[in-house]
Amino acid sequence: MNPLLDFSGLPRFDTVTPEHVAPAIRQLIDENRKLIDALVGAQTPATWDDFVQPMLDAGERLSRAWGVVGHLHSVNDVPPWREAYNALLPEVSSFYAELGQNLALFARFKQLADSPGFRELSAPRRRIIENDLRDFRLSGAELPEEQKPRFKQIQEELSALGAKFSENLLDATNAHAEWIASEADLAGLPEDVRAAARVAAERDGDADRGWKFTLHAPSYLPVLQFSDNRALRERMYRAYATRASEFGKVEWDNGPLIDKILALRDEEARMLGYASYAEVSLATKMADTPQQVADFLRDMARKARPFAQRDVDELRDFAGQELGLAALEPWDLSWASEKLKQQRYSFSDEEVKQYFPEPKVLAGLFRVIESLFAVKLHADAAPAWHPDVRFFRIERDGRLIGQFYLDLYARETKRGGAWMDEAITRRRVAAGVQTPVAYLNCNFPAPVGGRSATFSHDDVITLFHECGHGLHHLLTQVEELPVSGIHGVEWDAVELPSQFMENYCWEWDVLTGMTAHAETGAPLPRALYDRMIAAKNFQSGMFTLRQVEFGLFDLLLHGAPEGRRGVMDLLAEVRAEVAVLIPPEWNRFPHSFSHIFAGGYAAGYYSYKWAEVLSADAYEAFEEAARLGGSTLDAKTGERFWREILAVGGSRPALESFRAFRGRDPLPDALLRHSGMAASA
Repeated sequence: MNPLLDFSGLPRFDTVTPEHVAPAIRQLIDENRKLIDALVGAQTPATWDDFVQPMLDAGERLSRAWGVVGHLHSVNDVPPWREAYNALLPEVSSFYAELGQNLALFARFKQLADSPGFRELSAPRRRIIENDLRDFRLSGAELPEEQKPRFKQIQEELSALGAKFSENLLDATNAHAEWIASEADLAGLPEDVRAAARVAAERDGDADRGWKFTLHAPSYLPVLQFSDNRALRERMYRAYATRASEFGKVEWDNGPLIDKILALRDEEARMLGYASYAEVSLATKMADTPQQVADFLRDMARKARPFAQRDVDELRDFAGQELGLAALEPWDLSWASEKLKQQRYSFSDEEVKQYFPEPKVLAGLFRVIESLFAVKLHADAAPAWHPDVRFFRIERDGRLIGQFYLDLYARETKRGGAWMDEAITRRRVAAGVQTPVAYLNCNFPAPVGGRSATFSHDDVITLFHECGHGLHHLLTQVEELPVSGIHGVEWDAVELPSQFMENYCWEWDVLTGMTAHAETGAPLPRALYDRMIAAKNFQSGMFTLRQVEFGLFDLLLHGAPEGRRGVMDLLAEVRAEVAVLIPPEWNRFPHSFSHIFAGGYAAGYYSYKWAEVLSADAYEAFEEAARLGGSTLDAKTGERFWREILAVGGSRPALESFRAFRGRDPLPDALLRHSGMAASA
């Protein structure tokens, strides 16, 4: 049996091969098409059981199988899997595009929504139908018949362009390496970073050449932050900032792809009757209009700018007076910031990193989850795509409620960044309730020399963030797939649980249980923790403006096309308005901005800041419990957060869920306080 067609349990990573993709996916698409033909041709009135449920069942089989293929394309991007994914991507995109444009199907949904039986459905089922009607309209179902082929073609082209964007970026990232032959040129670099570079050279069979550094985050970021070799920092920065651009191989240049993607999105928006693609994007989000989002971002910029300017002035003064840098170049920023932080707070990220060995970090993360949500996590076993991948189960009262894969380390065949994705979604089936399964993926440094991997505090925050997404997926109590877990949650609210979890990375009673020095085993000293807290908002103004810059650029880029400037010209205008640091003219940041060109965040990158307001306000409820003599791990507040936020998934509007938890609308006060900018409120 084709393992992609086995839905009896977990994905069959032990037996699935690229050769299985085409026959399985084509069979499932064909089954879906035949079912839909039968459903729209039925003469009986549309009901949930006879119309919606069969379609959900068939659709889940396709999405689960294609999800495995897409996942392997992300974590094991070797030529056979890349070819298998790209070969079927146009057919999958075409199927979903024609599904969204099926006027007969749309009519059946409208018939069900207008029937007396609609009011008798549960609230989640009514929301599913309402969402479907909205999505049909956004998929072109109401377009004139003569326009539908072009609309469908646009969807297929956008899917292919997004995949190509990611592949170009990965290929360009993999193509660059810096070789260091002299140990003297490694000054400033932590020992584990040197060891990893040595292992990379040995893996290439080039140990005689010394140390190999790459543009992958575990190698690139420490070089920019710690290396005293300014020439190396400059070369690495320039290579990183010009990836997938006209400065490299023509076939990897994402510039032409960006232009095509934007033009197609503009055309799609006009066909749907919207003034811009930004309006299309916001149709499924909490925010109502592009102007509302722009006002939100500019307000954040106004509040953060005095703090950001102070950050830059301090850094320039320090670099000139203490480091002898007359001009602070972009490749000096992380290095000089690290030196300033060490001087001001008497610690470095490398010092802190020694207290976060992987086993202790995972144990501490699991303790937080177990304390808040009355669950137990246990190591388990399951076939996976790489030997480093681990598998866990989550239980409540001894009953299995979820499972997840954990893939922590960077690899050359794995796309960059960190993300959570679904393997299986909770829903009710004939045999009972289907257990949800998630993928949690990071790109942390792997263990070297037989020692446990150690994580930076930023890595720990990233891990907690992705686990927040995972909990949203795994702890849902909704039994209707389209609104279960993260499904149906507005895009600008989906970051709430992930950003919420980040707060625990700063709590003393959490850190004491998840730290042990890599050499001595001693827990994090209180004095070092106090310095970390003092440094928590180090350069937070600069960071906030950087995020606002990304969000505003994305929003305006997808705004009214008739007023659009060139991509780089627009970015320069946004930076002139909100930034306090301007990168070099040759910096090609958009060419690696996967979030908006290949990751679903188009006209939605603002969601990170928007959801930060929600998450900080939500976390304040736990701080209030602690002030009353409890703890930020307060089980009663955790149970309420689970019941009103995590458990309900997308079964109701996110604002209603937030109000149910906090008893009021969200306020920005907690975010400003957490970021050290309360004085500007």
